[in-house]
Amino acid sequence: MAISLSKSQQKLLSQLCTSLDQGLSSDEASKRRDEEDDGKFNVVDPPLKCPAWACILLPCIKYIPSMKLFRQIQPDDAEVLRDGHWIRYDAASLVKGDIVRLEEGDVVPADCTCLCTSGGENDDGEMLVDVRHITGETKPRTVAKQKQQQKSQVSKEDSSNVPLKPVQIFYGGHVVQGSGIVVVTSTGSSTLLASLIADRRWPPQGNVMEDYDDADGGRFRDEEIGVSLISQSSE
Repeated sequence: MAISLSKSQQKLLSQLCTSLDQGLSSDEASKRRDEEDDGKFNVVDPPLKCPAWACILLPCIKYIPSMKLFRQIQPDDAEVLRDGHWIRYDAASLVKGDIVRLEEGDVVPADCTCLCTSGGENDDGEMLVDVRHITGETKPRTVAKQKQQQKSQVSKEDSSNVPLKPVQIFYGGHVVQGSGIVVVTSTGSSTLLASLIADRRWPPQGNVMEDYDDADGGRFRDEEIGVSLISQSSE
């Protein structure tokens, strides 16, 4: 079944030099990690970074609220499209441009932009992602087709070809409903979570997105429309 993408989604895939049908090749992923990420993996440093010996001598560190929450939002693995095949990889191995499939219960393994939802015959074309532990937003982000509000005007046969509203989701978010395919736009130290931790603004006290855009020059601007699809570090 052909998947319809919006112009912004098509432009994003072009800028990331990736394909919704094939994803990245294994060689290209390794090359990007070495050249773009300086060999670093998709890992976010915890809010309290201490040497191993300190954690052994002071095990109470891991029970500090921020550290407990940080452990809860860590992704383990991800279903990635590499060389045209869906396979399970350690989330730390993801690079910018990877195509990832998310399902209900998954932890979002990187900052991503949604490309399409997927499901069975009764799929309503929505995916809900809870990002409250990242941004402080009280409502889940809704990934839905752009003309969902005009559903009655779209035939059942054509509904699958309606492109999604461009929505960005973040490392550490939780998929609470539905499933979909996304493209990775930022990893590791370039993610929103890493930036918030570095700015000492995490865990969030209220909705950090209300003023974070202005403070960071719009790097993570996303009001579920007009998404800043790629972090400024790539520009």
